[in-house]
Amino acid sequence: MFSGIIQKKSQITAVAAQSGGLRVSVDKPQGWRLKLGDSVAVNGVCSTVAKLGKAAEFFYMPETLKKTYFASLKKGEEVNLELSLKASDRLDGHLVLGHVDAAGTVLGLKPEGESQVMTIGVEGGAGLLADKGSVAVEGVSLTVVKAGKNKFTVHLIPHTWQHTNLHAKKIGDAVNVEFDILAKYIKSLMNNSHAGKK
Repeated sequence: MFSGIIQKKSQITAVAAQSGGLRVSVDKPQGWRLKLGDSVAVNGVCSTVAKLGKAAEFFYMPETLKKTYFASLKKGEEVNLELSLKASDRLDGHLVLGHVDAAGTVLGLKPEGESQVMTIGVEGGAGLLADKGSVAVEGVSLTVVKAGKNKFTVHLIPHTWQHTNLHAKKIGDAVNVEFDILAKYIKSLMNNSHAGKK
């Protein structure tokens, strides 16, 4: 489990298809003491450390490649990293599981004062996005400013813009989106309740 507060940015050092999945190596941040089996959020995707050296290697199975845009990852790309939470850690963002729901697309990007306004199109968000609710984009915990049927808008403060890979996104680029887990549970309960009445 994660909080959506990005701790480091790093770069992809290698990408290789294997057994229907994908092996991705990420330059290990200086000072990080990773071990095999550790969980790391990479652009919002909960990833298990499969091999360690100067880089940390992760393996992504076909289901992950379907839900995310990771099939198009390239060497040299900048990625957001967050270590999994300890029970004693502060929850500064919101509960992020690292289970990406869909790859969204940047539809709009414009400055507003010192912030950046980003509009993201994503399928499957109906009933899961609400004004002032939470959403994770590229693993970054953000507040939904305006929710639409298949899109939503977020405002990126200067710190978020500078310290995550969102500053490198352009209109048309893909981003990983995870809807708020509480919204998903509520929607599931409501759907089951309605189904039971039929």
